[in-house]
Amino acid sequence: MDSDKPVQLTEDVLDPEEEEKRLAALAREANRLSELRLVLLGWRWPGKSLTGNTILGREEFRLERAAEFCVKRQTEVVGRQVTIIDTPGWFSAQDTPAVYQQEMVRGATICGPPGPHAFLLVIPVGMFTDVDRARIEEHLALFGERVWRHTIVVFTWSDVLRNMSIERHIKREGKDLQWVLEKCKRRYFVINNYIFGEHPQLRQLMEKIEKLVAKEGIYKPEEVEEEKKPLENNQNPTPNRELGARPKVNSAVGLAKVAGDTPQGSVNGVTD
Repeated sequence: MDSDKPVQLTEDVLDPEEEEKRLAALAREANRLSELRLVLLGWRWPGKSLTGNTILGREEFRLERAAEFCVKRQTEVVGRQVTIIDTPGWFSAQDTPAVYQQEMVRGATICGPPGPHAFLLVIPVGMFTDVDRARIEEHLALFGERVWRHTIVVFTWSDVLRNMSIERHIKREGKDLQWVLEKCKRRYFVINNYIFGEHPQLRQLMEKIEKLVAKEGIYKPEEVEEEKKPLENNQNPTPNRELGARPKVNSAVGLAKVAGDTPQGSVNGVTD
């Protein structure tokens, strides 16, 4: 009987592994955006401007500039038109002036309508304290609670890790860093800021941003206008101490001093 004959596979039946690759490629293509609008956030030391230069593939943001105003730059990256807004870095040992806070918020409106696809919160690998967490929380609050849905943490100074995985570092730093990552649904990326031009990580970063947009949509400043309220200088004051977000005292790169040394994110002695 015909039912006793073995089933013959046709050429149309794909290998399961190949089929998985094909479906993954289709998903990437479905999420692909022809344009990406990004806003860089962070304090004044983490290599924020350097990260913008890495994504753009050239030095568009001056690392030595006085970070008082937003700077907008754009170019084509991995087949996409990418616009990046570098915002003023917030202060580490004192409250950020209201004029700086307002300028940071303006960064979400000048990248182009209807708003940024993602905020890249730049955090250097190193000690992360409760003060770091408080500073991040109070400054992202300027954009409204919804900003966390559109935020990706970008870790810089990753050479401090040497052979340690980023997952182990996150676990070692404890609840404060983990709280930040949980707020943005554990979206994070480790970037090497010492490669320019054809950067092997950029395609992966672009795809991560596109997945975020596919799930969360675009951050629209006008929808959170009521939530945005710059902090008053006497509201929730931050202790007058330096942020701990610099390489550990015993790190292998030899950056033993918390203040006074040139950070890893610097070029020719100037920093972001």
